[in-house]
Amino acid sequence: MFRFAGIKMTLFDRDLAIPAWAIFVVAGIIIIAMAIYWFKYSRVKSASIKYSDLKIVRRSARTGRTQFRFLLPIFRILAVAFLIVALARPQAGTENREVTSEGIDIMLALDVSGSMKAEDFKPNNRLYVAKEEIKKFVTKRISDRIGLVVFSASSFTQCPLTLDYGVLLNFLDQVRFGMIKDGTAIGMALANCVNRLRESASKSKVIVLLTDGVNNSGEIDPLTAASLAKTMEIKIYTIGVGRPGNAMYPVDDPIFGKRYVYLPNEIDEDVLREIAQRTGGKYFRARSEEELEEIYNEIDQLEKTEIKVKEYIQYKELFPPFIYLGLALLVLEILLGQTLFRKIP
Repeated sequence: MFRFAGIKMTLFDRDLAIPAWAIFVVAGIIIIAMAIYWFKYSRVKSASIKYSDLKIVRRSARTGRTQFRFLLPIFRILAVAFLIVALARPQAGTENREVTSEGIDIMLALDVSGSMKAEDFKPNNRLYVAKEEIKKFVTKRISDRIGLVVFSASSFTQCPLTLDYGVLLNFLDQVRFGMIKDGTAIGMALANCVNRLRESASKSKVIVLLTDGVNNSGEIDPLTAASLAKTMEIKIYTIGVGRPGNAMYPVDDPIFGKRYVYLPNEIDEDVLREIAQRTGGKYFRARSEEELEEIYNEIDQLEKTEIKVKEYIQYKELFPPFIYLGLALLVLEILLGQTLFRKIP
């Protein structure tokens, strides 16, 4: 951080401060006046020695010393400019921040069932798009612990709550189809997330559930898991992904190879909405990649971490070099004016 501190002094037991801008205004007027004087009025002064005929003087060639005599006023103006900058006290500061934050614990529940292969979010399938949007969401968080649960017919923790987002994103990249037997166990996924959050000391605990199906597996009903989350003051945001109507699903045919079939989307929106309402969260429907991105952005805004920042700035004085340069130019101007560029009379 760079600044001009100006002049601060104590005069007659009173503190006096002259801001840097006032110093520069006065300096600008002085430098302009000097330039006008040296390059205009000093050249029209009456001669000290008068000649009856100037032809001889005009025919004489100008020496190198007379050609560069104009440097003297330039040296003086630059010297004044450097001294003025020094007077304004330039300073460079090193900024230190002390951050105090109240982090949020967030568990992400991601559906990896076969229905997530649907390619209604062209040119990619639902799982690929969901993973990309989760990555964007994670990189926006600051000092929040985030974990990942994946589910299909059953559920398991892919990554526990962590502040190391690099590790979390690495585990997210490893999520793929076939990790778990096919099915949709929404209740088990929520119960797994609740289990990860139940001993959390965080003031705010959140689950973000993403699915495209209907609960058809597992021993725990989704609404029962939601009630358990409510008891532990855990908020659940639910996201249903998929376009309305039929969607294209890739099928590996042993004879004809890969082909596509159209199957209807089955999202239990009523249950997802009830889960969110029961825990004080919100239900979202993502019909496109753009909508899914907007949903994660909205959740990011709804669950902001409270951060308190204290700034400490240590300044280093930079005026000495400007003083040395200004004085050096003044001495150089005086020496050259009295020796090499001396003018008689």
